[in-house]
Amino acid sequence: MNGEDARRDRPTLSDVAGMAGTSIPTVSKVLRGGTDVSPATRDRVMEAVRAVGYARATRPSAPEPDAPAMIDLVVNHVHGTWANGVLTGVESAATAANVDVVITVAREDGNWVSRLLRRPSQGAIVVLVDPAPSHFAALEAARIPVVLVTPMSEPSAPAMRVGVTNWDGGRTAAEHLLALGHRAFAVVGGDRTHLYSRARIDGFRSALELQGAPAPVVVHGDWDRRRAADAIAPLLRGPDRPGAVFACSDLMAMGVYDAAQAAGLRVPADLSVVGFDDVPEASWGTPPLTTVRQPIAEMGEVAVRLLLGAPELSGEPAPAVLPRVDLSTTLVVRASTARAAG
Repeated sequence: MNGEDARRDRPTLSDVAGMAGTSIPTVSKVLRGGTDVSPATRDRVMEAVRAVGYARATRPSAPEPDAPAMIDLVVNHVHGTWANGVLTGVESAATAANVDVVITVAREDGNWVSRLLRRPSQGAIVVLVDPAPSHFAALEAARIPVVLVTPMSEPSAPAMRVGVTNWDGGRTAAEHLLALGHRAFAVVGGDRTHLYSRARIDGFRSALELQGAPAPVVVHGDWDRRRAADAIAPLLRGPDRPGAVFACSDLMAMGVYDAAQAAGLRVPADLSVVGFDDVPEASWGTPPLTTVRQPIAEMGEVAVRLLLGAPELSGEPAPAVLPRVDLSTTLVVRASTARAAG
C-alpha cells in the first residue's frame, strides 16, 4: 500500500460525523474542546472517534511560535500529602525540562478532556483517575500522549503507566510481622475495586500462606480514617482479636490507632500496626508508624520523563508495547510494631 492509499484508508472527520450523526464542524469543535456543544453531542462524538479510530495525522501547532511548552496534571483532588508528593515530583522534573504544568481537576462531569483540549498541551499525566474509553479516544485523536500514575482499575486502552510494587509491599509487611512472631492478623483494605488495594492485600495474604500462618481477616476502610476505624473496631473488641494489623494506607493506619485507643489497646504493646505510603504523617504518629514506603515524588518525576519522551511528541511510530514502570517499595520500621506478646 502506498502513501496515497494509506491516507485514503485513514478514518476522517467525515467518518466520525457520519457515525455520530452530526456535522464535520461540530466534530472539529469537540476535538478542539469547544464549550458550545451539548454534553450528549460531545459524548456521541467522542464515542464515534473511538469507534472509527480517528486520529490527526500530525499534532496541531501551538497558537504562538514562542508559546511555552505545557503539560497537564490531571487529578481528582489536590488536598493531602500524597497528592502534593506527586505534584512535587512532577514540578521538579518539568522545571528541569523547562515545561509549565497546569493542574486539571477531574470533576464529576467527566469533562476534563475537553478543558485539556482547549490548551496547547504537550500531554497529560493522569493521577488516580480512570479515563473512559471515549477520553482515551479523544486524546489519541488529538495526538496528546497520556501517562497514568497508579490507575485505579485496568485501563480501557493501552497507555504508559507508572506505579509501585504493591504486591511486594504487602508481602514485605507480612514478612516483618511474621518475623516478630505474630500469628493473628487483620488487614484494612481501601476500595474493593482498586487494583493497588487488591495487590497489597494479595501480597500480604500470599506471604502468610507461604509460612503456614492463618489467613488474615480483611475489612475495608475506603481510604478514609474514620471508616477504617469503624471497620476494624469490632475485631479489636472481639474474642479473636488480631495481634497485628496491616492497613493499606497510612491514613487508614491512623484510623486503626483511633480504634485501638477506643478499645483500650496500646500500640505496639497490645497491637502492632503497619501502614502503606510513608506520607509525612506516618512519622508524626504516636507512636511513629512502621510503613511500606512508596516513592511518591519519584513517580511524578518518572511520569514526566515518560511523557516528554512519548512518540507522539517526536513524530516517531508508537512502540508495540507501551512502557510501564513499577518503582520499588521499601519497609520503614518505626515504633508501631513489636514482638508478639508471649
